Formats: sequence, C-alpha cells, structure tokens
Amino acid sequence: MSRFLPRRLGTQLALLVALALLVAQTINFVLLLQSNQRQGFIQTSTLATARLAEAISRANAAPGRKAFETLATPVTPAMVQRPDAAARARDLLHDIGLSVGQLIAAEVPAREITVRMDNATGTLRRAAAQRRRVLLLSAQIAPDRWVSAAAPFPDNDGRVIGWLLFQTMVLYGVVLLPLLWIGQRLARPLAELRVAADRFTDTAPAAPIVERGPNDIRRLIHAFNDMRTRIAAMLDEKDRMLGAIGHDLRTPLASLRVRTEFVEDEAERGRMAQTIDDMNRTLDDILSLARLGRPSEPETRVDLPALVDSVIEDFRDLGAAVTLEDAPRIAVTMRQNLMKRAIRNLIENAVKYGGGARVSVQPGDGGVAVLIDDDGPGIPDDAIDHMFEAFTRLDNSRSRETGGAGLGLALARAIVLAQNGRLTLANRPEGGLRATLWLPLG
Repeated sequence: MSRFLPRRLGTQLALLVALALLVAQTINFVLLLQSNQRQGFIQTSTLATARLAEAISRANAAPGRKAFETLATPVTPAMVQRPDAAARARDLLHDIGLSVGQLIAAEVPAREITVRMDNATGTLRRAAAQRRRVLLLSAQIAPDRWVSAAAPFPDNDGRVIGWLLFQTMVLYGVVLLPLLWIGQRLARPLAELRVAADRFTDTAPAAPIVERGPNDIRRLIHAFNDMRTRIAAMLDEKDRMLGAIGHDLRTPLASLRVRTEFVEDEAERGRMAQTIDDMNRTLDDILSLARLGRPSEPETRVDLPALVDSVIEDFRDLGAAVTLEDAPRIAVTMRQNLMKRAIRNLIENAVKYGGGARVSVQPGDGGVAVLIDDDGPGIPDDAIDHMFEAFTRLDNSRSRETGGAGLGLALARAIVLAQNGRLTLANRPEGGLRATLWLPLG
C-alpha cells in the first residue's frame, strides 16, 4: 500500500486533504440528495392533493356523474403504491375540511396517465415527454365514484449533481492550490536539508543552508548548521590530534629502531626490530581507520582487475600462492590507495590462514565483485559478524606472526563501506572461507 503513496511531502498533504474533501463531499451529496428528494415529495404531494381537492369539489358540484376523470385515471393495483403520499394527502384534505372514503396513492410513469387522458394538463404532457414519473392520487367519494389527480415529481436531481460537482471543483481549487504551495514551501528547505545531510561526509567544506520557510523549519535548519559546524570542528580537532599522536609515537619508535642496531645478540636484535615493525603497522592501521571518515585521497576511475593484479604481484614476489582468474577490464570509481589496502588485507588473511588465495573479479548485481577464496579452517558462523569489529581475532594473540592486532578486516570493511560497497565473509561448502568485496559500478 505504501509504495503507491506519493513520496513528496506536499503531494502527500494534498492527497490526504483531497481524500478528506472527497469523503465530506460524498456525505454532503447523499444528505443533499435525500433532502432534495424529500422536498420534491412534499412539493409534489401538496400539488397533487390540491388538484385532488379541486377535482372533489367539481365532482360534488356534479353529483349526477358516475366518475370524474378530468385530470387522471384511478389508481390500479398494478401501480407502485405510495402509502406515505396517501397519508399526507389525507391529512391535507382533513385540514381543509374534506373527507373521503378510500384514498390510494401511486408513483407511475407520466406516459401511463397521459395516453388514457384526452384532456391531460400541459404539465403532465411535458412530464410524459421527459420520461418523468408522477404521483397519482385516487379518492373514493362515493361507493361507485372515484376522483383522481396527478402531479409530476420535480426532475432536478441532475441540477443538484451538477451543482455539487461544480462546488467540489471550486472547493478543490480553493483548498488544494494553497495547500500545494504550502507543501512546496515546506518541502524545498527540507529537501535542501536532506541533500546537505547526505553530503555531510564529503571532504570539501559545505556552505551553511539558507534558513527559509516557516519558523519551525528555520529553527531546524539553524540547528543543523550549528551541529554541522560543531562536528566539523571536532573532526578537525581529531585529525590534528591523530597527526600529533602519529608523530609523537613514530619518533620514539624510530629512535628505538636505531637503538636496536646496537644490540649485540642478533636473535634478540631481530625480535626487537620485528616488535617495532609490528607497532608501526598497528599504528598505521589505527590512524587509517580513524581517518576514513574524512579521506584526503580523491576518487578516480580505476581498472579494478588491474588493481587486484598489482596487489597479487606483491604477494607473488614474496612467494605466496596467490592466483588471479582472467577478467575483462572493468573501470570503477574509487579511492585507489585505500581500496588497494583493503584488498591487500583480505588476501593477506587468506594467505596466513589458508596457505594461499584464489582471486577472481566478476561483474554482476549492478556492480563488480572481488572473490577471494582460501582452503583454511574457516570461521564459525556465529563469529563471522564479530570479525569485522576492531581488535577482534579468533585467538588472543596480537602478534603479526599469527594475524596482527585484529584491525585488517575492520579497516577493509570501513574502506569498502565508504565507497558504498559491501564486504561479506562466508564459509565455503567444500571448506575454506570466501571473502566477497562488492563495489557499485560508476
């Protein structure tokens, strides 16, 4: 149901009011039609009774006549009876001092009366020509004497419907046009606010949104501008702090690296150097993960299979068993160095835990996927989601020899998400793990 509703605020408001007006006008139409029919019944029954009273008076003035059929024919059982009209006519006749025996009322087509009346009135003949219906009253004034009279029902339902339709169109115009204008006035600043929120991750500073619209919208935009300014200041402060931390940590690490050269025990010197290198790599991972929200590298069009092949070449140079299936040229917009690091982390995990990696690049699902398979032990299904959390590993060691500090997958996923992509892990039925890195084409 919701997918059929309009998306824009102004259109939703207009549709809601239009439906409310339609319901109100429908109720109004039913009530007005009932009132019109009631008024028509009163008017017709009064006119028919007046004519019947006149006919009774004339019949009483000519008592020698067996029946008086000047205006109408007597009511027959085959006609549609109207006891409500008969009761009203009897009351009206009683009010003017006329009493009759049996009084019957029926609603019949005017043509059924006029074809049997040589002296039918012009009103009845016009009603017959217009295929209208009439109210026929027949009163028994003596055991063998009947007097009848008829009056046509008014044919103004069409005018009522036409007037109501005209009224509805005018009402829609008067109500909906200003409502659409108000909705547009509300929607425009909200749309600007949405666009600004979507672009909030952009590295370039954005100008404040112009505060316009109703006071509530202005206050919302003002609060958003203030919030964005404060967040930007916090991010700038964070970048400066990270830069200072990186500088302050790398300087003593470099000093320690130099001091290791003076250690005489070669094995101990190697272990110390490896520890310092591990600390440097962990520091790089932490700083990279923290700065992903505001990357300084611009996006460029890159041939993804070629990028993957360049990463694999580095592993081949180290003697790792990494293969790449042939793939056509597929250009993707990305931050090349960051994506290269994400792919390197995934292949590095496959080599460490699976002894090697088989890599393929396959287009599909509106984008392109990099599949990295290994023959390792895999990951328990209930632990796969946790592996993307920072500093999370299946073992408690933080050594680079057994996998490092647990930042590789977290960093890779953050890089991919920043490119509107997806990174998933799944155990293969035949054994091992598959990492799927999907990026949208564009």
